[in-house]
Amino acid sequence: MLRVEHVDAGYGDVQVLWDVSFKVDAGEFAVLVGANGAGKSTIMKTISNLVQPSRGEIWFEETRLNGIPPNRIIDLGIAHVPEGRQLFPEMTVRENLELGSLTARAKSHRKQSMEWVMELFPRLRERQKQLAGTLSGGEQQMCAIARGLMSRPKMVLFDEPSLGLSPLLTQDIFRLTHQIHQEGLTILMVEQNVKQTLTICDRAYVLTNGKIVMEGKGRELLENQEVKEAFLGI
Repeated sequence: MLRVEHVDAGYGDVQVLWDVSFKVDAGEFAVLVGANGAGKSTIMKTISNLVQPSRGEIWFEETRLNGIPPNRIIDLGIAHVPEGRQLFPEMTVRENLELGSLTARAKSHRKQSMEWVMELFPRLRERQKQLAGTLSGGEQQMCAIARGLMSRPKMVLFDEPSLGLSPLLTQDIFRLTHQIHQEGLTILMVEQNVKQTLTICDRAYVLTNGKIVMEGKGRELLENQEVKEAFLGI
């Protein structure tokens, strides 16, 4: 479904990604793991064309994404749930969710999508008239995920969904991402919670200094000694 081929990217004169290549098959739950500053979020932004690659190609199904504006990428079926949630704090929960369904492929299904995300996140139904900026951290993350789902995506990019959350809320977020995957969506997730992430994913890629240095099934990498030493302190 997604192919990233020999991508270099960065910010101005600072190169962050070096010859990055990987793929995500339809129906997979794939993850990118790595230390802070490894380039994980830059990969997500490059897929969404918030950062333009200086070299290489990115393909989604049969469409080359290079040069396509971010709003068009959403309409193709990729939803990006960004690091830090990036909600509109002075708008209500419901208004934030409605903003997720402005694309052509989503607008006609807004009512059904709204009911679906309210069923997934009952807490948002209770708080739908509340300003998003007054929600707890966990509730804001749920709202950000639900807003992404309102675009009726084929694939969801999750960038650090557990960032800043308590261990209990982190478990809730992982449970919900697993449930979303079970409902048929393809997922690519960036996470620092390496043990939890490798436990639930189908395929994982390890990123170091902007380069993919290892790949494999999640549970296989969980038993890899290099991964244990680098990320799990074992």
